[in-house]
Amino acid sequence: MADGAKIAATQLQPNNIEAEQALLGALLLNNEVFDRIDSIVKAHHFYEPVHGRIFEIASGRIRKNTLASPVTLKPFLADDEGLAELGGTDYLARLAGATISIVAARDYAEMIRDLALRRDLVQIGEEIMARAATFDTEAEPAEQITEAEQALYTLAESGNRGGGFINFSAAATAAADMVNAAFQRGGGMAGISSGLHELDYKLGGFRNSDLIILAGRPSMGKTALATNIAFDIARKYRKGTRPDGTEGAIAGGVVGFFSLEMSSEQLATRILAGESKIRSDELLKGRMPEDDFRRFLEIARELEKTPLYIDDTPALPISSLAARARRLKRRHGLDLLVVDYLQLVRPASSRNDGRVQEVTEITQGLKAIAKELDIPVIALAQLSRKVEDREDKRPQLADLRESGSIEQDADVVMFVFREEYYKEREKPTEPNDITPSDVRIAMQEKVTKWEGEMQALHNKAEIIIGKHRHGPIGTVDLHFEGKYTKFSDPVRERAGYDRDFS
Repeated sequence: MADGAKIAATQLQPNNIEAEQALLGALLLNNEVFDRIDSIVKAHHFYEPVHGRIFEIASGRIRKNTLASPVTLKPFLADDEGLAELGGTDYLARLAGATISIVAARDYAEMIRDLALRRDLVQIGEEIMARAATFDTEAEPAEQITEAEQALYTLAESGNRGGGFINFSAAATAAADMVNAAFQRGGGMAGISSGLHELDYKLGGFRNSDLIILAGRPSMGKTALATNIAFDIARKYRKGTRPDGTEGAIAGGVVGFFSLEMSSEQLATRILAGESKIRSDELLKGRMPEDDFRRFLEIARELEKTPLYIDDTPALPISSLAARARRLKRRHGLDLLVVDYLQLVRPASSRNDGRVQEVTEITQGLKAIAKELDIPVIALAQLSRKVEDREDKRPQLADLRESGSIEQDADVVMFVFREEYYKEREKPTEPNDITPSDVRIAMQEKVTKWEGEMQALHNKAEIIIGKHRHGPIGTVDLHFEGKYTKFSDPVRERAGYDRDFS
């Protein structure tokens, strides 16, 4: 069209004015075109601002089931200065009149969107160049690379760098799909299975975009439990076509594990010890029968292809952690992220705003990762020492260090608790040969009572669900084999315990 030359004499950025005019003309000529292009192109994708405003007004009327034509749009654009430069409202009639075919409308829409993405790429590139050329002591090159990765990832995932409101119908459709997935499993889970039946029954699995906090005092088994869950999910990974038609995990998932405290070798040793039923200390010392060693090597070979990726870089800032998670998802896929542990993550900024503010930044960053990558994020957390001062050592939400931000940002908060650990340290003194007979009886009674209590608590653990945004709280009983650092479902006598969530 000749009007294209009037709009822009020079084209400094990727655009196709003629495609925009052809799409708008087809839309004004036949409103049914909108159903074919609504999911592809939006008003901000148009290079010419006037075209964007025309599309926005037309879209609004069509969504209300009212006609969008040159005549009906005329009152809304009568005072538009940009449109006046193109000939006023007569320009709308020329758009519709010059339309040859509406069949190619979808192709035009895809072209307009692709060109908008190219313009965003140009803008990101210019911003990267400008920042790199500016020598600022506060802007480290590594931080600039992280920010550039984030901008490019966001553009690749969403097609634009801006967020915004979505229609409730889209959210309702997504919710219905999630419920349908749970229904198709026979009333099982909407999320990824932890491998622990009773925990899956309580939580409904780990849901996408959720931040799950797994907290406990030292030696309770936080890392062991997180490792068990991560490995079980990775081991069950199967790729295929999902119900929505996309390719991805149809069982298990690809797992990323940030081990900020233990090395990758230590973490792998724990996993292999649990799977091969060989004590970790025996593995490290090499003290084992040859049959055990062969079994260990066989299991190690079997697990080589397990999609469990470990990053043991210490003291990672939250921005770098997010960038590495994005990179992992882009290269290999990512269905679950584990961070061991939260208090070892550094804030992105170096300001001394106090520890509470730093933890707030970290938890908000972890929640942002969960939402951005649409995956569950499990973050381990330490509890304060005040747990040790109480007679009942079971943890509570208030025991979380800097608990305000952690409790607020988390969708699920779970505590690992093993009463056996505390009871073991309450062992009474046993009588000896010089103990008076009357005292010996009393001491022996205490020892006998303690031994009975220890027997009742042996290999027992609990997961206390202190917060659950999607359902009830409660306690889950587990079996814990300390010598293999392995959690599992306890053996139940009652029928029907083994629910099938696969």
